[in-house]
Amino acid sequence: MATTEAVGGSRAAPAWRGGFGRLWTAAVVSRFGDSLRTAALPLLAASLTDGPFLIASVTACGFLPWLFFGLLGGAVADRVDQRRAMWAVDLVRGGLVAAFAAAVALGHATIALLLVLAFALTTLQTLFDNAATALLPALVPADTLAGANARLMTGQQLAGGLLAGPAVPVLLLAGPAVPYAADAVTYVLAALLIASLRTGAPGRPPRPAGSTLRKEMAEGLAVLRADRHLGRLCTATTLCNVGMGALIATLVVHVTDGLRAGNAGYAATITGYALGAVAGGFLARRIAERTGRMRAVFLAGTVQTGCLLLMGAVPVLAVTIGAMAVFGFMGTVWNVQQTTLMQERAPEGMLGRIAAAFRTLAVAGAPLGALLGGAAAAGLGPHAPVLLAAALFALAVASSAPLIN
Repeated sequence: MATTEAVGGSRAAPAWRGGFGRLWTAAVVSRFGDSLRTAALPLLAASLTDGPFLIASVTACGFLPWLFFGLLGGAVADRVDQRRAMWAVDLVRGGLVAAFAAAVALGHATIALLLVLAFALTTLQTLFDNAATALLPALVPADTLAGANARLMTGQQLAGGLLAGPAVPVLLLAGPAVPYAADAVTYVLAALLIASLRTGAPGRPPRPAGSTLRKEMAEGLAVLRADRHLGRLCTATTLCNVGMGALIATLVVHVTDGLRAGNAGYAATITGYALGAVAGGFLARRIAERTGRMRAVFLAGTVQTGCLLLMGAVPVLAVTIGAMAVFGFMGTVWNVQQTTLMQERAPEGMLGRIAAAFRTLAVAGAPLGALLGGAAAAGLGPHAPVLLAAALFALAVASSAPLIN
């Protein structure tokens, strides 16, 4: 049974007991392992080929399955026991990564194998992530969802953004396969933690006769489009992700070429973003309590737009680091409210499909943004993608403005 604990005399936040603590630990352990793998894969790809397109293709394969299978993953998540689906997926992913680690250790790794691994892991992730979003409301009371999402995102940022990065060079000293072996272990640990949860059978209305996965995927899209708040928020998030794609793909160019700050400056910028994102997790719930959930989203997007404009207009490393820290802070505030709104507004038995539709549409913006950012940097200079991202974030804020009244 879910339990709560009072925080600061305000609304309740989830207690660690009652299952949430194990879910949180599983999410954090898994994110740590994922971050080890994603940090090590580009280095391995660069050692296997000199072709920039092939190296970039490894990253692209981490996005494509969402476009192909995201809706299907959500429909399946609404049909099955989410807990069982999650631990089963983690065991399969652990097995795949363990096999890949063995291939690396034996010198059999190839670019083709990297592409297959990236595609397979993200395909499985489409089911896992949608099931996890649908499972959380069964573990915590409804009035603690924002606090639960904030704690999950904060823990994942700490593990993935601050701990995994420094650990990769140390693990690589022990051997090129070690980061992948460690990732496989984290999948197994996460699977055991999730399997230990006792949530009972998921509550959902019976499916109509003749219902098919295709019809259920269409229902998720239809409900998302019909819900004024979720539909507009999805549009805004997609625009932001186009901007994020442009920013992430070219941030290293902005810092190392535009600011002449080198690799150390780039590392400091990324660290600033991660620290800000962690801090945002601690305060996201309280900001929403003071402003309202949609006003918190509007505030976050407005401040992020200002950060991007400042980075583009004032090409100074200290300004960029500070702006990225605030940008990361507000990014977590946005993400917490976005996820909580989906969990609060989704009809019973449809959360997996709605989350899948939302994620699929939003993720589609990132590859497009990366291409636009690369073109802007090549044609207009290293600071142009940051200003392009600012324009896209401004459009996102404008699209969400009608919801704050």
